[in-house]
This record gives sequence, structure tokens and C-alpha cells, in this order.
Amino acid sequence: MNLSIATYSDEYCHAVADLFTQSVHAIDNALYSKEQKAAWAPLDIDYSRWQQRLKAKRCFLALADKQLLGFIELDDDYIDCFYVAPQHQGQAVGRELYQHIEKIAREKKLAGLRVDASLAAKDFFAQQGFAVVSHNQLLRLGTKLENISMFKGFYT
Repeated sequence: MNLSIATYSDEYCHAVADLFTQSVHAIDNALYSKEQKAAWAPLDIDYSRWQQRLKAKRCFLALADKQLLGFIELDDDYIDCFYVAPQHQGQAVGRELYQHIEKIAREKKLAGLRVDASLAAKDFFAQQGFAVVSHNQLLRLGTKLENISMFKGFYT
């Protein structure tokens, strides 16, 4: 696979929103129920909301032959959205995206990176050197969701 990392452009708005929704709904029901996934990523996708969000965020895309395989957002020292298409998980797409933003963070001489990881993403971030800071409960569309605040400090 010839993977490249690119800065977000508007032509990928629908693809990003679709990938986000597909990725959330592919999470094992043992981690998040169907109700929780529907609250997290409604199936009735609001593309105009996504377009506004993506214009305001610093988003990077993992592409292979112009096909979107994943995306990650970096907001100062905070990793916001980070998703890989279900059919491309386990193929180093997430690692490439993460390494791209860690390189940016280190070049900016940030002290580290923060993330509120889903239960599904916790192990990935732990493998990258993140430590658990806290377990959180949040309310989305009236439904309780759980995530985990994690931090990775840079010492060099």
C-alpha cells in the first residue's frame, strides 16, 4: 500500500464524515452499545456541520491512491478525532497518522500530547507511550459514554 499523509482539503469532507461514522459503528458492541454508538456518531450525517468543523481543525488524512484510509486532528497539544477505516485497521495506517502528528508536536517543542481515547483506542495509545490520566463519563445526545484521558510527555 502506497500511503501518504496530506493536510485536509474540502474535497474529502464527505469521506471524513463517512469514515468517522463507519469506524464508530464498527466498534465491538462489548465496548459500546448500539445506542451509545448512535449517540456518538448519528447515522444521519450532518455534512455541513462536518464541513464547518473540518475548516476550523488541523486535520491530516491518510491516503492511498486518493482514497481516504484514516484521519487525525491535532489542536495545539490535543489529539481530537483519530479514526481509521475498519477495513484498514491493523495495517499501520493509524501508526503513520500518529507518527506524523507526534513529529509536528516535537518540532513545535510541545511538552507532550493529550488525548481522550475511546475504550477501543486505549491500547493503541498505550502502545505509543501514553499513560492513563483519568476515566471519564460524558453525555452525548442524552446517552452516557466513557472515554479515557491519556498523556504522553516528551523528554527529548
